[in-house]
Amino acid sequence: MRILFLVPYPSGQAPSQRFRFEQYHQLLKNNGYEIEVRSFLDLQTWMILYTDGAWLAKGFGVFKGFFRRIVHLIEAFTSDYVFIHRELTPIGLPIFEWVLSKVMRKRIIYDFDDAIWLPNTSVENKLIASIKCHGKVGSICSWSWKISCGNEFIANYARKFNENVVVNPTTIDPASLKNALKRETKDVATIGWTGTHSTSKYLKKIVPIIQELERSHDFRFLIISNKNPNISLKSVEYRKWRKKSEIEDLMEIDIGIMPLDNDQWAEGKCGFKALQYLALQIPALVSPVGVNKEIVENGVNGYHCDSFEDWRSNLINLMMNMKLRKQLGANGKEKVIQSYSTVSNANNFLSLFKD
Repeated sequence: MRILFLVPYPSGQAPSQRFRFEQYHQLLKNNGYEIEVRSFLDLQTWMILYTDGAWLAKGFGVFKGFFRRIVHLIEAFTSDYVFIHRELTPIGLPIFEWVLSKVMRKRIIYDFDDAIWLPNTSVENKLIASIKCHGKVGSICSWSWKISCGNEFIANYARKFNENVVVNPTTIDPASLKNALKRETKDVATIGWTGTHSTSKYLKKIVPIIQELERSHDFRFLIISNKNPNISLKSVEYRKWRKKSEIEDLMEIDIGIMPLDNDQWAEGKCGFKALQYLALQIPALVSPVGVNKEIVENGVNGYHCDSFEDWRSNLINLMMNMKLRKQLGANGKEKVIQSYSTVSNANNFLSLFKD
């Protein structure tokens, strides 16, 4: 049986692809499936996609992507399943998806991990917003054989169009953590946040809290991202995200934070930051929105922070209590292994390709 993965970005680059299905490729091969992966963007375009300017190069990269998709349609003739992540093209109508479903009669597994039916275009590519077709998500759902959704909120949307929905959470591969360094005892705690430029907007709500804590406590605030959010704080240190040093950089964090707005877009998020923290035995402080309420058990492996005082008091408590950080961190790792790992989710993922 052959599976053709049609994805937006080159393999091994985007977190949504790496932690939703790329890490299951070996599992699929072990179960007798043949795999081919084809991306809309080539690596050269991906590397400049979220930089300022370079509109001509970006435009040419997107133009090439449409021609690549035509070739991919031809390849789909010999595939038993077509796994689509998010969309086949970043702009325009779902013509390729329609051809795969209605003309070629392919079994489509449609996967998405954000509320992508809602407008949420980044500042860098705001010009694309006017030609994106957010309404196509419902159409693709209705044409698909099965739908893979990152959480129950997304699944409830998909069920409006198709009853064959599998809640397939974003997961962590325990094997990827085997080289994690042993956490060192430090006099000064490190509060940390990791994420892409598109989620750095949520840091705005934490800035006043950090500013207040800087007046009375000694700590470091580490930001790991693909782009510097340029936050004006005395304690802040920016670290450019690199895949090669991803685990090593995260291990410097003692307290992981994941602030969110309480809106529908945030409801659709799959809590990946929190999962990364917990997998590395880092207690997580999160806004209790969407799946965060399930991943982080309040007082067990982290804390839910609804208000300024919640953030402030919980940060102080964890900064001052190393023993508590270790206990919550240990509980967090156990939670990930039991409920959000590639091992615990293996059969669920395989079910996407079975009748």
